[in-house]
Amino acid sequence: MKWGTTTIGMTCLEGVLFATDTRVVQGMRFIAHKKGKKIHKVDDHIAMTIAGTVADAQVLVDVLRYQARMFRLERGFRIPVRSLVSLASIFLFRSRLFPMSVQALIGGVDGHGAELHQIDPLGGTTKEDVIATGSGSPLALGFLESSLRKKVRLYDAIPYAVQAILVAMSRDTATGNDFEVAMVDANGYRELSDEERNKVASLLKERK
Repeated sequence: MKWGTTTIGMTCLEGVLFATDTRVVQGMRFIAHKKGKKIHKVDDHIAMTIAGTVADAQVLVDVLRYQARMFRLERGFRIPVRSLVSLASIFLFRSRLFPMSVQALIGGVDGHGAELHQIDPLGGTTKEDVIATGSGSPLALGFLESSLRKKVRLYDAIPYAVQAILVAMSRDTATGNDFEVAMVDANGYRELSDEERNKVASLLKERK
């Protein structure tokens, strides 16, 4: 099964950066939506990206949002990133007889610092520094691994993440239309505005 998307996660010195395209495909060829939302805020300090079947991914997002809020209400402090990843792993593993077609990146900032985890449809998890998922992931990850040799600051990482998405767009037909960027640091979750994204796109054009 080919998942039509490209999502990127990067741990930086101050937090975690996410970038995705916005194209949603049905099957291999039909473009179902040009402005699909693939980066989701889970809590003030945690976000995630989704790849795979949209319905399955949205269920996972809703479950994790509920668990994060209940944890905060019951215990009076925010859920650690690792704990939320464990809950996602358990939820997916329990559905293994009818696996959910979703691959997610979950990352955020807590008392342990910035963390980024990848989770597969059966609940397997890996901790990552730089990772990509979806049909365009080999292209995006290849660009990032050849361009970045060490962790950088959040805002310095944005052009690299966006360029990786654009590289995937240029070679993968299931990746396209536009890109979105979001970050999580000590100040919480934030998405780049349209104006900021246009500035990044213009900067990359000038570099060419």
